[in-house]
Amino acid sequence: MMANNQPKRHIPERTCVACRAKRPKRELVRIVRTPEGIIAVDENGKLNGRGAYLCRQRACWERALAHHSLDRALKYTLTKEGLDTLHSYLVNLP
Repeated sequence: MMANNQPKRHIPERTCVACRAKRPKRELVRIVRTPEGIIAVDENGKLNGRGAYLCRQRACWERALAHHSLDRALKYTLTKEGLDTLHSYLVNLP
């Protein structure tokens, strides 16, 4: 049997701002502060702006909001509208 000489694909990793666990980028949800100052959940990871990553677990989202981890990571104080956006996404998490 011949050895597979193809190099392993690089899988980008990111760190959850709440639990600090390193995971493949696709396993995390990106929160972005756009240049206009809008906070959005970026499912595809393609929006322009400063991003922060969270696990797809309710506990991480609650911890990040309670401890202001997202504020620090995004270098922005979350407004009521931004918090409402995140809470509406949080409701659907396991």
